[in-house]
Amino acid sequence: MTQNLEKFPKGSFERITIDPNQAERISKPSVSFWQDAWMRLRKNKGAVLSLILFLLILIMSFVGPMISPFEPNHQTITHANLPPKIPALAGLGIFDGHGSLGGKDVDLYELKKVDVNYWFGTDGLGRDMFGRIWEGTQVSLFIAFMAALIDMLIGVLYGGISGYFGGRIDDVMQRIVEILIGIPNLVIVILMIMVMDPGITAIIIAIAITGWIGMSRVVRGQVLKYKNQEFVLASRTLGASHSRIISKHLLPNVLGIVVINTMFTIPGAIFFEAFLSFIGLGLQPPDASLGTLINDGYKLIQYQPHILMFPAALLSIIMICFNLIGDGLRDALDPKMKD
Repeated sequence: MTQNLEKFPKGSFERITIDPNQAERISKPSVSFWQDAWMRLRKNKGAVLSLILFLLILIMSFVGPMISPFEPNHQTITHANLPPKIPALAGLGIFDGHGSLGGKDVDLYELKKVDVNYWFGTDGLGRDMFGRIWEGTQVSLFIAFMAALIDMLIGVLYGGISGYFGGRIDDVMQRIVEILIGIPNLVIVILMIMVMDPGITAIIIAIAITGWIGMSRVVRGQVLKYKNQEFVLASRTLGASHSRIISKHLLPNVLGIVVINTMFTIPGAIFFEAFLSFIGLGLQPPDASLGTLINDGYKLIQYQPHILMFPAALLSIIMICFNLIGDGLRDALDPKMKD
């Protein structure tokens, strides 16, 4: 042993002392669950870009009709079926107001002696498409958010009660769900339209009648998973009430999956509203939504493709944004996802 120590000169080793206050210091800053989720979400570039893009669309849905120089429902028959014209882009050969007439490319604004510019063109009644598209986007988003909010409230309440109390209560409530889930949504919508006047209220109620079922089943499964775990049993042993167990222990653990499912519910509601309006069971003229605008453009796709192009592109972008945001939230709120 002494020979081994002699191989190393004196001073080769240095004693390191550790401050007791720093011995158990956590190297990373302490963050809450939602702060940690936001940090994870920021790493998902697709979700962040989709969130920014959707916020821009949401802002434009309110600002767009106001910055448009024309009333969305004002009809000017002499300005009917004009193509888009934006002077700043006319030099690039796009949005220059040119269209086909008799097989020839002509300036329709000059031909019709129109001295104003319609950024997204006009429809068959001479209404400004720019204002109508953003007004329709506002209506479609309102219907989707209201339907998703109602679905979330009813689904969380119904599924939470069913899963938490279990037993006969759970059996009865799940039989009701099985009956409702067997009824096609379109049948319910048609019945609602027959009872109520076609419009925003009828569409929201029709979507909400059965839309909450998926949320309730997801919440029920999560509550069944957590209600028999140790932290809930300990709280029950200490005399906590049902309301406290649900609000303090179960709901925070279920909240992540609720947010994720809501984000996937919103694009489904937007598409369903567009589908109803497209087949004539949704909003009625002159009210506009993305579905009614797509329906109008579909009839003139061969001659005036811009009437279909803009609302269809906007609907597609919104659907893609919500799906990417939902994927990002799913990864961010999943506690099993680690750096």
